[in-house]
Amino acid sequence: MVKDYIETIDLEKSFGGLQAIDKFTLRVKKGEIFGLLGPNAAGKTTLIKILCSLLMPTGGAAYVLGKRVPDRHIAPLIGYMPQELALYTNVSVHENVEFYGAIFGLSKDQILKRERELLRLIDLEAHTKAIVHNLSGGMQRRVSLACALLHEPPLLFLDEPTVGVDPQLRMSFWDYFEGLKDGGTTILITTHYMDEARRCDRVGFMHAGKLIAEGSPHELLDLTHTDSLEDAFLILSREERG
Repeated sequence: MVKDYIETIDLEKSFGGLQAIDKFTLRVKKGEIFGLLGPNAAGKTTLIKILCSLLMPTGGAAYVLGKRVPDRHIAPLIGYMPQELALYTNVSVHENVEFYGAIFGLSKDQILKRERELLRLIDLEAHTKAIVHNLSGGMQRRVSLACALLHEPPLLFLDEPTVGVDPQLRMSFWDYFEGLKDGGTTILITTHYMDEARRCDRVGFMHAGKLIAEGSPHELLDLTHTDSLEDAFLILSREERG
């Protein structure tokens, strides 16, 4: 049985002269929510794309569910919500859900059941027949989240899933994520919201492609003698820069 659902060892990714991921080593255990925090261009999205087999690393190694990536065989076992919209905008919400359900091998009955559950979760039950390009940006991202969750994968990669979502609905999402974790699902999530980061089992701070610190929210606050994860990040990033 695989204990670490995600493992990276001195992982690197460069684009020309830009080092996007730099000697990145991390382990994420089965059944935990791991939050990645860092500013734009810290490397969070690049890291997730490598773990989802969408980018080839230029150094080191990464393993997902015990398999070295890139590996196309892990695709049915993961759910991925990217920052960029991964929907067909000229068709309806239902048709997008139906399409992704078919890709993941769900029956029509399974798709309809999961569609009802997830549209209730994302508060879009009344928009099943709406054409995606007619929805607001926030609504479109909520549909993208539903599609990532559709096949109930054991491992989820969620890249800022709550951007543009009102606070009450964000908390509903997190209640749902914690329920998934309790059922054994592993979640790697990026967020800019400190209240969300506090709900993660462990948090990793990224700066300039490096993992500069990781631990539980409580451990990181103790390490920096602060009561704010934002302050903790600022202190540790200043130390990293020297």
